Parts: sequence; structure tokens; C-alpha cells
Amino acid sequence: MTTTATTPLVPPPVETPAALRTPRRRALAPGKRLPASRLIGPGLVLVLWAAASAAGQLDPAAIPAPWTVLRTAGQLWSDGTLSTDVLTSLERAAYGFALGLTAGVVLALAAGLSRVGEALIDGTVQLNRAIPTLGLIPLFILWLGIGETFKIAIIAIVVYIPIYLNLHAALSGIDHRFVELAEVQGLSRVRFIRQIVVPGALPGFFVGLRLGVTGSWLSLVVLEQINATSGLGYLMFQAQNYGRTDIILVGLLIYGVFGLVSDSVVRLVERRVLSWRRTLSN
Repeated sequence: MTTTATTPLVPPPVETPAALRTPRRRALAPGKRLPASRLIGPGLVLVLWAAASAAGQLDPAAIPAPWTVLRTAGQLWSDGTLSTDVLTSLERAAYGFALGLTAGVVLALAAGLSRVGEALIDGTVQLNRAIPTLGLIPLFILWLGIGETFKIAIIAIVVYIPIYLNLHAALSGIDHRFVELAEVQGLSRVRFIRQIVVPGALPGFFVGLRLGVTGSWLSLVVLEQINATSGLGYLMFQAQNYGRTDIILVGLLIYGVFGLVSDSVVRLVERRVLSWRRTLSN
């Protein structure tokens, strides 16, 4: 008797209708954050600058090579000139930023949480915003003298305007349903501000804070060229008289580093404080 192997019968695959197939999810988010991503752009610019200088494509008298600028910075630091000017600039920027931050927050809270405050403050701030701040320098010199006071006052004005605008817009943009919910829950004024107003306004506040930090450095480079005896702006102004473009680039690079570092610090604090949010950035 002969035994034959039989192949088990396998049912043919059943094709799933197209309407029942699960659609493939498309990755629409930007993806994971690259390490040290904010340094890639400046690093690329530095590489291109060094390559163009090494290839002789840049005039050394107009744009010195990076190693020339670095050597000049080392010489200025070793003789004590650069360290003194950096500390002076940091002190001016810190005083002006502190005053501007305080004024911007206080005015925005007063205008954003009260109709009377908004009527008294918002129009005045908008008028101030329309006036070029650097155009106020001659008037402030007549009012406050030509010393340090008017420089700090101008920096404070440059700083407080973006902080006020963004914080006031954030306060005004809080959904009214949250206000109604707080009224139904019987929250006090203090708890309403702490639990509703502050979390809702923090994103706008940090945007204004970043703009204010950048504004303090932008105004400082101009103010330190007016009747100053120290500071990075004064150093660059003196270098202009002697045609030292390498010293001018040293000052500009230090301003850029200060701006990048301060902005990165604000971003870091923002991510920590607003870690509860799920956004494209995180």
C-alpha cells in the first residue's frame, strides 16, 4: 500500500477592502531636536568666512580672517582693555534691562487686567512705540545729562516696549470661558490671577522677554558711542577712527555672542517653566 504526502489546504489570502485599511500616519511634526542646533548656523558662517579668507577671496583690510580677529581679541584681553569694556557694557545692559522688564510687566498687568488701566496706559505705550527710540536721545541728553543715566533710560525704553506688547496681547487673548469657569468655581482675585492669568500669559511674556534681551544689546552698541569713555561701543568707535576693522569685528562678535547666549538662557527657562505644554518646539 503506497502512502502519499498530502499538502495541507491553505485558504487563499483575503484582500482587505481599501475602505477598511488603516491609513499610514504621515510624520508632520518637525522631528527630534538636533543637538546644539542653534550653533550649526553660526558655525557654518564661521567655516565659510575662514575658507574665503584662506582662499584670498576677502580683502584683509575690509574683513580680516577669523584667526586675525581672535589674535586681536587675545591682545586686547591681555592688556586689560577688553575685559574692562565688556564689564562696563554688561553693567549698562543689566541696569537698563532690569528697569525695562519691571516697567513692561507692571504696565502690561495694569492694562491687561483693568479697563481703566488699559484706557490710561495702552494708548500712551502705542504712541511711544511709534516714536523712534533712538530719536529720543537728544531730548534725554537735555533732561538727564550726557552721563550714564540717559543711556540706561534709553535701554529701558527699548526693553519695556516688546515686553509690554507681548504680555498685554497674551493677557487679552486668554479665553473668556476660563474666566467664566473661574467665576463659577468662586475663585478669588488672587487665585484667578495665579491659576488662570499667569499660565495663560507666560508664553507671550517669554516672547517679549526674548525681544527685550535682544533690544538691550542693539541699543547698547549705539549708546556707547555717545560721550562714552569705556564699553564695547566706545572701543569700536575708537577703532573706526584708526581703521582697525579687526577690533570692530571683535566688538561685533562679542555683541553677537552675548545676544545668542542670553536668548538661549531665556529659551531654556521657557522650556522648563512651560514644560506642561505640548508644542512643535518640544
